[in-house]
Amino acid sequence: MHVNAVRAVGLFVGAGVLLVAAGWLFGAAAGAQFCLALVVCAGVLVYLFGETLALRAMRAHPVSEIEQPELYRIVRELATAARQPMPRMYLSQVRTPNAFATGRGPRRAAVCCTTGLLRTLDERELRAVLAHELAHIRAHDTVISSVATTLTGLIAALSMVTFLLPLGESEETDMPNLLGGLLLALLAPLAALVVHFGVGRRREFRADEEAARLTGDPEALSSALRRLDAGSRAHPLPRERPLLASAHLMTTNPFPDGVGRLFSAHPPVAERVRRLRELGRDWDLG
Repeated sequence: MHVNAVRAVGLFVGAGVLLVAAGWLFGAAAGAQFCLALVVCAGVLVYLFGETLALRAMRAHPVSEIEQPELYRIVRELATAARQPMPRMYLSQVRTPNAFATGRGPRRAAVCCTTGLLRTLDERELRAVLAHELAHIRAHDTVISSVATTLTGLIAALSMVTFLLPLGESEETDMPNLLGGLLLALLAPLAALVVHFGVGRRREFRADEEAARLTGDPEALSSALRRLDAGSRAHPLPRERPLLASAHLMTTNPFPDGVGRLFSAHPPVAERVRRLRELGRDWDLG
């Protein structure tokens, strides 16, 4: 079993234990049972729909080679050079320039690009971004990302219904709302914790380096990252819960400001660009 598959299982079990413990703390046996039922549902969702949740959140649709011949050509060339299967291609009709990969493994992977990405980048930059996403697929990052997306989405959804649940045993009318508010305050950081511990920032540095090696052009990825960051600030995604839960999948953080930064698993773009430039200088010296 790949190390990221083991990490995905550990992430799911760990988040499940924390969620059940939170339910017991704020709702005794009834709260623990409710959260345990949610964990079981999460397991079913991860298995059946984990790899498609981000695609659904972005309202992406499959795109054929007839519709996007240049996109297919670039991805096929990169996949052949990396000796990995050709992923399924999706397109999302949003102005925010970004891309992400999802799927249980290289043979079930999908890559989604936004229309903003195709309009913003030139071919060199687009090739670099797609190489970055293929690097995530090759490293099986998409396995743990699918688990993190599902768990984060469920935790965020749970935080919205806590005020409706009769948590606590007190008959005081304000007690359920008070406990619900406390649980809400706990669940938002828990959702962010799932993203940071499950995904981590080192994988972005690794994928950047692998993309630079695959294309032989670290400067192209540096330029693309700066364009994507500027595009996300000019045309940010709507701060919807499913999109917040999927933000860690993107090449760059699509929510550079506000609450979206809580769910970001991306290092600062400036740091990524600095590392890529250092890599390019090392290659020149070599």
